[in-house]
Amino acid sequence: MSQAALACPLTKGEKVLVALDGSIYSDYAIDQAISLGDKCNSTIYLISVIDLHPEQMAVAAELTEKLSSEARQILDAGKEKVEKANLACETIVRMGGHVHDLIVQEAKERDIDLIVMGTHGKTGLRGLFIGSVAQKVIGHAPCPVLVVPVLK
Repeated sequence: MSQAALACPLTKGEKVLVALDGSIYSDYAIDQAISLGDKCNSTIYLISVIDLHPEQMAVAAELTEKLSSEARQILDAGKEKVEKANLACETIVRMGGHVHDLIVQEAKERDIDLIVMGTHGKTGLRGLFIGSVAQKVIGHAPCPVLVVPVLK
């Protein structure tokens, strides 16, 4: 067994999906994913979900374009961070009205070994102890979910 395999704290950690939304919570999540990925020789998949329903996209093309551009900037910054750590990285932008469903669907389609996300998103303290998206991902994910708090 290789040294990397012995150091990896995960049973299987070749594919790690990190949900990013530009919040401080997702910054900590990507840092944790990089730390694990380094030990487990992982490929990191970064996903950003634009929370717009198809009806909104049809009537608000300018807003859709603006949100897509913001998502791409968040993912590009994350990818730069991951690649600086010498890990393979792919970025994914999804659009739809149910953020948790799209994260879970991506995890299933890519046979992800671990999902990493912050305890909360841009919306802040929507849930008492954990954000609503994180709660729903935990409840529906096909793999373990690591929920990372902001460490002070």
